[in-house]
Amino acid sequence: MATSRSGGSLIIIGTFLVGLVFSQIPLPNALLWARPEFIPMILIFWVLVLPHRIGMGTAFLVGLALDLIKGSVLGLNALSLVTIAYLAYLLHQRMLMYPLWQQAFLVLVLVGINQLIFHWMQALFGMTGDSLLFLLPSLVSALIWPWLFLVLNGIRQLFRIG
Repeated sequence: MATSRSGGSLIIIGTFLVGLVFSQIPLPNALLWARPEFIPMILIFWVLVLPHRIGMGTAFLVGLALDLIKGSVLGLNALSLVTIAYLAYLLHQRMLMYPLWQQAFLVLVLVGINQLIFHWMQALFGMTGDSLLFLLPSLVSALIWPWLFLVLNGIRQLFRIG
């Protein structure tokens, strides 16, 4: 039982590492604003299916790693991801009962909140523009949520993480 639990932790860490890589893949200038927010979506998934193992501590550590990789002010992503993890934890029982298209709407809202918090914190440091394009990734994230959910759930079932 202990090996399955630690193996599950390695798989979870691996999904976050893949999300970090996907968040840094170069895109053409026309698509930069439409990059899905993989880390918040992966965090939402794991909080939904394993709320007893993945929570705000994990969100904080992943947020710090994202801050380091993106070169943003240390703690901006950590704060927004902790908030998202908390909200996903509050909604996890209800959200799992919804079909995937309704979950996608909640992901739109949660990732939108993530974007708003991050944008607000950047504005406090004077590093942001006046455009509302920063909310576009939440829409793209909601559109790919059903497929990401199915892929991550398949990985969870394949490795018997639970």
